[in-house]
Amino acid sequence: MISPISLAFRKANLKNRPALLTYTVAGDNNKKKSLEILNAITNYIDICEIGFPHNTPIADGGQIQTSAYRAIKNGIKISDVFDIVKKYKKNKNAKPVILMGYYNMIYQYNENKFLKKCKEVGVNGLIVVDLPWPENKKFARKCKKNLVSFIQLLSPTTSFERLKKIIKDSHDMIYYISMLSTTGGKLKVSPNDILKNYKKIKKLSPKKKCVIGFGITEKNISKLKFSDGLVVGSQISKEISRCLNNRQNPVTNVSKLVKNLQNKII
Repeated sequence: MISPISLAFRKANLKNRPALLTYTVAGDNNKKKSLEILNAITNYIDICEIGFPHNTPIADGGQIQTSAYRAIKNGIKISDVFDIVKKYKKNKNAKPVILMGYYNMIYQYNENKFLKKCKEVGVNGLIVVDLPWPENKKFARKCKKNLVSFIQLLSPTTSFERLKKIIKDSHDMIYYISMLSTTGGKLKVSPNDILKNYKKIKKLSPKKKCVIGFGITEKNISKLKFSDGLVVGSQISKEISRCLNNRQNPVTNVSKLVKNLQNKII
């Protein structure tokens, strides 16, 4: 049986475009608004990445850190994140959900309890930033048993031998970090160079879906559309911040931004 994540890629492929993945921090700027944003953008996206707000997010740049800070300040807990996912999944146009976070939160919650909850509320995939291969092998197997895809991360410095092993162990999707930076950093590598590295990954396993993330914005997304999927996160966090600072409705404006992102990859 094909998984919801794989099906999302297949649907995007039939439309001759990459899948659009958006990343938002759960509870930014509060639980109600966070859910409203997800419901507003769901018609324009293929896969929905939702981040656990964390007070020491090692991979996240300033924009996402600001989002996480707002959510934590508003008292968002893991139970609230699961509740947002559960409510979002009731939307008839809900897309596959990938939760993104850090292992210490999962460990404190209890691995088995966490995965059981993921399955219960409809989480389809997990990205655990600080749990690299091969340390993640045991946890990845547990994910698979619970019908949750564990998404492996690759970077420009991942060696060829390591690439082969990580790809072999990957589930529905691989996440290629486009540059050595935190999220939202200015794209320091040309789109052509990113695609060159990306093609090397695809050559190793053409059937495995690989998305590109970090530094992707409205300005450069169209240059990277010859990929399986593209992830936009920091620009969304930045737009939420801008709206809140200007006392505008982030739901309307983020929806417009995501619609525009989709138009650029058609």
